[in-house]
Amino acid sequence: MEPVRLGLIGCGVIGRHHARAASQCASVKLVAVADLIEERCRAIAEQYGVSRRYGEGLDLLDDPQVEAVILALPTCGRLVLALKAFRNGKHVLTEKPVAMNAADVVTMIKARGNLVATCGHARPRFTAAMQQVTDVIAAGALGDLRVLTCRAITAPSGPPQSPPPTWRLRSAENGGGILVNWGCYDLDYLLGLTGWRVTPRTVLARTWRVPPTYESYIAPDSDAETHVTALILCDGGTAITYERSEYAAARPESMWQITGSKGSLHLNMIAGKEYTVTLDRATEDGGTVSENLLTSVEGPFDGMGLQLDDFAHAIREGRRPHTELEHSLVVQGITDAIYASARSGKAVEVEHDR
Repeated sequence: MEPVRLGLIGCGVIGRHHARAASQCASVKLVAVADLIEERCRAIAEQYGVSRRYGEGLDLLDDPQVEAVILALPTCGRLVLALKAFRNGKHVLTEKPVAMNAADVVTMIKARGNLVATCGHARPRFTAAMQQVTDVIAAGALGDLRVLTCRAITAPSGPPQSPPPTWRLRSAENGGGILVNWGCYDLDYLLGLTGWRVTPRTVLARTWRVPPTYESYIAPDSDAETHVTALILCDGGTAITYERSEYAAARPESMWQITGSKGSLHLNMIAGKEYTVTLDRATEDGGTVSENLLTSVEGPFDGMGLQLDDFAHAIREGRRPHTELEHSLVVQGITDAIYASARSGKAVEVEHDR
């Protein structure tokens, strides 16, 4: 297969990860890079032998050598670039969160046409281990799905060693805080593993800003949340219980679990040296019994290169990618509802007909 000629817009931390993944992926070739900060653009270009360099991402999108782009800049700048990319006939892989709100995602979907478009929040599901988990759930091993759970709490061990990114907790630049930074991963992970068979309807949520003790740990003028919790009721009786926090005045812990009428899966989206999934089954004779379904040394974020490869093959084969903007719209719709519920203090319906 002829490699897809790829442009990268945004050469910051996540952009460097994308450049490395592209260099290790035979189905793409990085041919152009862009960043408003010249030093960052030059560093990636020199490291990976890229001759086409731009200060402005809009200029890169006019380059006829570029077939597809990765948008790795802050959320507030992605819609304009995605729309121009589509107008210029270029395929798009956007970083997470996909957009500032669900209305922007709808705009992207309408502009996409027959081009390929996907979002990076799906990459934890691209590992072989998670494909196996998806197959187990699809085969009915858990029975009727009852509760999808994520509780992921992190806490600082001391002041940050380097200044935090200024955009990360600014709503006007990022669309929100911890919910958009990590919630899109969490929600895509749980819903994607179930084959997107769960349809969220009603959300009751709360959000909180950084604890006063840790205010000096974040960038000045930060206004977004660092702690969120939500109960999400879905069609068919399924519920999602969700909590995510950073800078927490609490002991760190993390757990993802999918519970059904016959059994449950205990997972971890982010693992250290190994990746373990436990299957707990209801039995008549022995009660609930546990077995190690799988253990993998494959890290969840190894999925970055795998998603990029699927993106490239979808382009060359004229098919949709395994995860589409329609999936991103589901995640963003829940996100919007969580914020709306937290603002109003009341339950909010998730919008589906847009």
